[in-house]
Amino acid sequence: MKPLAIAGIVLILLGIVGFVYQGFSYTTRKDVADIGPIHATKDTTHNVPISPILSGLALVGGVVCLVAGSKSS
Repeated sequence: MKPLAIAGIVLILLGIVGFVYQGFSYTTRKDVADIGPIHATKDTTHNVPISPILSGLALVGGVVCLVAGSKSS
């Protein structure tokens, strides 16, 4: 398979995943107090949204790459 066609398939898959999940989140832990044997921590959840515009661009770019990869000789 041609590299451009493979890149197109990957972009299409990333675009579909971006539409389905619309973002991801991760948690960080921060030490708030450390007094002797007592430790207090705070968990903070951070959300990272994925724009539907970026997902659409990845999907369209993947289709373009797939078509261009299949037509080149």
